[in-house]
Amino acid sequence: MTIRVLVIDDSAVMRKLLTEFINSQPDLEVVGAAPDAPMAREMIKTLNPDVLTLDVAMPKMDGLEFLERLMRLRPMPVVMVSSFTEAGSETTLKALELGAVDFIGKPRMEPGHSLEDYAHELADKIRAAKAARLRRPPAASGSALPAPPALRGSASNKIMFVGASTGGTEALKHFLLGMPADCPPILIVQHMPETFTASFAKRLDSLCAPRVIESRGNEKVEPGTVYVAPGHSHMQIRKTASGFVTELLQTPPVNRHRPAVDVLFHSAAQLVGRNAVGVILTGMGKDGAVGLLAMRQAGAHTYGQDEASCVVYGMPREAAIIGAVEEVVPLDDMSRRVLAGLGR
Repeated sequence: MTIRVLVIDDSAVMRKLLTEFINSQPDLEVVGAAPDAPMAREMIKTLNPDVLTLDVAMPKMDGLEFLERLMRLRPMPVVMVSSFTEAGSETTLKALELGAVDFIGKPRMEPGHSLEDYAHELADKIRAAKAARLRRPPAASGSALPAPPALRGSASNKIMFVGASTGGTEALKHFLLGMPADCPPILIVQHMPETFTASFAKRLDSLCAPRVIESRGNEKVEPGTVYVAPGHSHMQIRKTASGFVTELLQTPPVNRHRPAVDVLFHSAAQLVGRNAVGVILTGMGKDGAVGLLAMRQAGAHTYGQDEASCVVYGMPREAAIIGAVEEVVPLDDMSRRVLAGLGR
């Protein structure tokens, strides 16, 4: 069945380019292209598309305002198309809070960036958006959850390892809002371009009780700190004479990703073993499944987000199929269940 796409972008060149990329896929079809929100609104009524691609910066009404109204009045799958800038990343993270399924950067016409690879990535995100479970945004963003209780040192030897992809920015925020300031160290891989991870970590740090940083490598792994893998490198854990530290690798992509969840999880299995806790959240594809199985086989406790609360039930499903998931847990209960299991 063909997925019908409406492209919304104020640039005629970008509309043409995105249309060509999308129409090059046998199962996708651009049914219309709008330069601004008012025209997009009329085209949605007449064309009834399955998925929108939406520019962040537009005249007459910006992408965020349009998205907020759309998700309130006529919720539908949206993939944001964003510039690779700090301002663009901040706006995109806000769009994901408002209910956009996923995002992709603008295509870059420069050496080292394959337009063919971009076209395939865009197509994958549109397919995932069509299959995604739409999430109604909260009435007000921010930390609305009550502060979790302190752990009182009950799990001083534990380290948490978390992987996510599509839908993961909001799932990770929800998970971390349930973590106390003295939680065990948490290492996170979220599939995200390198220009976005610093803003993502900063945003989480402003909302959550633990300290959240973008890893730069060689940081001592300490309680009360969350380490987000930068978008340009794999992250793993390394053991030294004085304890564990983070390590960044510029090795080739794994499962088409760098950072890859499997790289982090395999290092946890090899070095942390039964003192590790593995969590796999919403995401497209299978990255992290094999690594989570290695963690479970090494004695770690492993958790997978349940289908009903996932935006895309891909990564947790693949992990569950191969027996990597010890407990299947709804997102709303994930942080509580993980904390409750630390004493085991």
